[in-house]
Amino acid sequence: MNMKSIRLTYSFLPRSVYVLFFIRVITAMGNFVFPFMTLLLTSKLGMGEKEVGVYLLLASVLQIPGSLLGGKLTDIIGRKKILVLALVLSALSILPCAIFIDFPSTVGYIPWFLMLASFMNSVSNPAHNAMMNDLTVPDNRQAAFSLLYLGMNVGAAIGSFISGFLFNRYIKILFIGDTIARLISIFLLIRFIKETNPSKDALVTIMDVGNEDEKAETGGMLAALLRRPRLLFFVLIDTIYAFIYAQTHFSMPLQVNEIFGEELGAKYFGTLNMINCIEVIILTTLITVVIRKIRPIYNVSIAGIFYAIGFGMLFFVNSLPMFIISTIIWTLGEIINTTNVGVYIANHTPMSHRGRFNALINIITGTGSSLSPYLIGAFIEKNSVTYVWPLIFFLGALGSVLMFLLGSSERKIQHS
Repeated sequence: MNMKSIRLTYSFLPRSVYVLFFIRVITAMGNFVFPFMTLLLTSKLGMGEKEVGVYLLLASVLQIPGSLLGGKLTDIIGRKKILVLALVLSALSILPCAIFIDFPSTVGYIPWFLMLASFMNSVSNPAHNAMMNDLTVPDNRQAAFSLLYLGMNVGAAIGSFISGFLFNRYIKILFIGDTIARLISIFLLIRFIKETNPSKDALVTIMDVGNEDEKAETGGMLAALLRRPRLLFFVLIDTIYAFIYAQTHFSMPLQVNEIFGEELGAKYFGTLNMINCIEVIILTTLITVVIRKIRPIYNVSIAGIFYAIGFGMLFFVNSLPMFIISTIIWTLGEIINTTNVGVYIANHTPMSHRGRFNALINIITGTGSSLSPYLIGAFIEKNSVTYVWPLIFFLGALGSVLMFLLGSSERKIQHS
């Protein structure tokens, strides 16, 4: 491996993928409000913790019909149209909050408008994923998904830094900035990206590359999914990974606070988040080059090993340097998993159902992520938070083994 191979990693991708990269950077950079949602509802709007929990639960529940609606419309109407429409409506939902925040009589409307914006975000996700699948082929998908993952983290790092300075005194600017970022993204979409929903002629051309699993299907979504049992098993196993990763913002901060106290705990947890973000930005391209010749499903299996070790070692950890080492290890798993899961799904999704498949898959894996704090919270009430990590180690190892076995069975079928 040399610098030339690193430079060539993102070369020769379709122009639209580079545009989507800049859109991802801009939208992630402008996503000022949602990362600070809990603080906004408590410190600025005066909600209690229980009330905030109900609101966040309702916002999560609304993402299910939003994702299903977006997936269906994406396959019927088109990727670009639905993505633009969802971005417009989400921008129009956030902008009024900049006005509402100044008046006690209207501040209560803010949660409902943010909930609407969150709903529209869930509508846009299947369209965005389907567009990425349309624009790429198996040979360049890993690089393309890696590039967009990198863009999201670069934007998020910049946006979080800005939000931290503006939140307490200039929150109105955050609402306006979020809206402007979405409007810029809309302009780039309209100006530089064509509709990617494949026509029948395009289906014939693309299927000539020999990827049978991407062949267009007739009939409903569930029937098409059941004809791809390996994809269904893959998604169910990846739900284990989603369950594990949710602990980065649940059990991990609880343990940091328990060991170091609330004041140092908050500071150290912020440090760990920063290390995670910096590592993603620095290593994503390098890791993509190193693992690009390994099949995506085996890469996801490797990610499970890093999750098992990185999170499992927290059972023994009681110092900041060891927390840092743990974060470095599980972040490697995050990078490998995130840049390969989308590739595998795209390679096994029929072109005619990409929007609906992405919607359903997001719901399945999202369920694992949503249930994780609730189930682990019940576990912690009966045990110490320290005992979470042997369980997480077991789940990471189980996910890794199951992914490897699925990949092996898939390989045997292809060579039989």
